[in-house]
Amino acid sequence: MMKKEHIEPFFATLKAANPQPNTELEYTSVFELLAAVLLSAQATDVGVNKATRRLFVVANTPQQILRLGLEGLEQHIKTIGLFRSKARHLMQTCQMLVDLHGGEVPRTREALEALPGVGRKTANVVLNVAFGEPTMAVDTHIFRVGNRTGLAPGKTPLDVEMGLLKRIPPAYLVDAHHWLILHGRYVCQARKPLCWQCAVSDHCDFKPKTKQTL
Repeated sequence: MMKKEHIEPFFATLKAANPQPNTELEYTSVFELLAAVLLSAQATDVGVNKATRRLFVVANTPQQILRLGLEGLEQHIKTIGLFRSKARHLMQTCQMLVDLHGGEVPRTREALEALPGVGRKTANVVLNVAFGEPTMAVDTHIFRVGNRTGLAPGKTPLDVEMGLLKRIPPAYLVDAHHWLILHGRYVCQARKPLCWQCAVSDHCDFKPKTKQTL
């Protein structure tokens, strides 16, 4: 496990490199964020953005999505993996938002997780990105980084989430989700971490460090 004295400089270094991190999903409202995150399961942010650029210009509220109808929605997001089930979940979510929440995205975990297609990870993203809450949405990147660095080892995403919430200093907690995702996506990659160009390698528990191959 990463030594406690390494945690603060680990995040201080990530913050210095990227003082105001944000999600790479494109959105202009809380509902657009919710829809984009719902569509992003097992898909890349780039692929989701490509689809939502087409979708959001014609429908970017729950009411407008419902007016599109299921087939109309599917046509706009058919380039995304699992688009049919995601379209069905998004339609059901939009109906619940209209019926139960006046068309607005709720601000509580319980209400968010009650929406079709919205699990703990999606709820954490919305709570963090839209409402500034210190939540930790553990995707494959954060799960890998938490375990590989020794920052918060765990056998399940929930184990890693709880470990991160416990070990990350409060001053870094709101933005930590973004720093860890970006670090996992671009540096601490799945097949081979890029240790030779990693700014936080001195604080990481992973051994042996990888070296650049010519």
